Amino acid sequence: MAATKKKRSRGLLYTAIIFILLLVFAVYKVFGPNLGTRTQGDYLYIHTGASYEQVRASLQEDGFVSDMGTFDLLARLLKLPEHIHPGKYKIGGGMSTYHVIRLLHSGRQTPVKLVISKLRTKHDLVRLIGNNLEADSTSLAQMLNDTAYVAEFGFDTNTIMCAIIPDTYDFFWNTTADKAFRKIAKNYARFWDDTRRKEAHDQNLTPEKATIIASIVDEETNMATDKPKIASVYINRLHKNMLLQADPTVKFAVGDFTIRRIAGTMLQNPSPYNTYVHTGLPPGPICTPSASSVDAVLQAPETNYLYFCAKEDFSGYSNFASTYEEQLKNARIYQQALNARGIH
Repeated sequence: MAATKKKRSRGLLYTAIIFILLLVFAVYKVFGPNLGTRTQGDYLYIHTGASYEQVRASLQEDGFVSDMGTFDLLARLLKLPEHIHPGKYKIGGGMSTYHVIRLLHSGRQTPVKLVISKLRTKHDLVRLIGNNLEADSTSLAQMLNDTAYVAEFGFDTNTIMCAIIPDTYDFFWNTTADKAFRKIAKNYARFWDDTRRKEAHDQNLTPEKATIIASIVDEETNMATDKPKIASVYINRLHKNMLLQADPTVKFAVGDFTIRRIAGTMLQNPSPYNTYVHTGLPPGPICTPSASSVDAVLQAPETNYLYFCAKEDFSGYSNFASTYEEQLKNARIYQQALNARGIH
């Protein structure tokens, strides 16, 4: 009888040990690391409209999960298939099955920081957004060329790039093209506050015209102290109905931004952006100017300058002139410096 009791106790002990081991194993399977080949973690992208099966396939095929059996069982218990949220998710190194499921179930995706700096064309903007967000590039391109759509924001299809203020924008990866642009346009409205609008008015400019001039200034120089003086040159020429004769507009007209020396037939390009041929401002900006360039236009000093020319020391600064004779002298010196360096 005692031997039977002892045998029974030993059996219960073995059963308890096995149960505990199985429980520990199950807990490890659920809460232990379950990454596949991406042991350091990475971003998982879930496209809009994706099914659980598609997400499951991505997790397995792209190396995010090693034990898909445990993942699938727990995912169904926690009803993940009914809670698939599109977006960009950071799957951290060593993340467990449970935590991956909770992350995807919650929809707590990682925001995308989209840095917009200098862009020259609508195509540049379309490519930047298309490379960083799920937003459809074709839809965005069509929107930017849709007269009715851009009119909602007070622009036409040429001036629409005035709405792009260089800045860092936070988006969710699955943001649509329309929502992405509307967020950018809101930043434009914040940028052009009452103070800046008054400064533009005092210069006899609209925000769009100020932005177009700023885009030329931005392409002319990186020197902060020269920007307001260069802006004054273009404002003076504009108010005198003179040709602006801005070299960067020729590069834009030709479509080659690597040109270092503007000359010859380039100057006769018939594009409305060529300010050597057409008086007044180009139809739209030739780049997305920095805030400092816009403010340089708004705060341009009153000068008699009508000309400027790069300094012959290639420092990046310019010589300014009020008369054509003085400009010819400065230009001749600069051309000699170009020839001496073999720049064509």
